Amino acid sequence: MHEFGVAEAILIAVEERAEGRRVGRARVHAGALLRVTEPEINHAFAKVAEGSLAEGAKVELLIVPAQLICRRCGQTAAAFVPRSVCVECDGTDVETVGGDDLFLDSVQFLESAQAAGPADVPERA
Repeated sequence: MHEFGVAEAILIAVEERAEGRRVGRARVHAGALLRVTEPEINHAFAKVAEGSLAEGAKVELLIVPAQLICRRCGQTAAAFVPRSVCVECDGTDVETVGGDDLFLDSVQFLESAQAAGPADVPERA
């Protein structure tokens, strides 16, 4: 269940930016090759965030495609699923670039005595 590892990485990044504030939501960009879904990540995140400042927070997951580059014809295509064949020429000499990235885009903090309201803070993990 690799989504727990991904959820732990998200929690670490969120806690680093929380500075003692309660977290309501985190927006995360995840590469398609990580093969995670928002329901899976939220389930795992709920478990790993128990007792933390992010307990009860939701993760909004934005999937980023990998880029496939055919060495035979030069075609570049975005892919949300792993492929080993070029969509243009059916060549099998295909390079995959990216698709395994994970970064924290923003965090929404819950209202507290120190803050007037929720704030989106763009951050990269």
